[in-house]
Amino acid sequence: MKDLVSIERVALLHPKFRQSAQDFIEDAENTLGIKIRVVQGYRTFAEQDVIYQQGRTTPGNIVTYSPAGTSYHNYGLAMDLCPFMDSGLSLNWNYNFELLRPFAVKQGMTLGLDFPKKDSDHFENKYGFNWRDLLHKYQDNDFISGTQYVNI
Repeated sequence: MKDLVSIERVALLHPKFRQSAQDFIEDAENTLGIKIRVVQGYRTFAEQDVIYQQGRTTPGNIVTYSPAGTSYHNYGLAMDLCPFMDSGLSLNWNYNFELLRPFAVKQGMTLGLDFPKKDSDHFENKYGFNWRDLLHKYQDNDFISGTQYVNI
């Protein structure tokens, strides 16, 4: 990976997801000649609640439809990312995220482009679990020993 912020954020993803996230980004960067920023990765329930309230009970636009516990970000199994502009100084939110599909699919990821409410910069791997399964594990304290990551 070419972006130090992204390296730090990938390191916070669920241990099962980290390597495939890194491989996805590196493959896309090297093949497409781009540099990618992981804008969001792991989010605590508290952080999820804050952004869920945005546009509802707090000022701003709605940015998520997932309350705390229902987002794969809460389990370190999702990331939002965006390539940099050619200058490398700002992010290109007009990027054709469809170009990233083959690299994500190769790593077993689902794309937010395929959601009913499109989320073009979102990539996740559920590893066969729905958010209810993961929430149940969280509520039962079924974590990898010494971590905040649920056992999957």
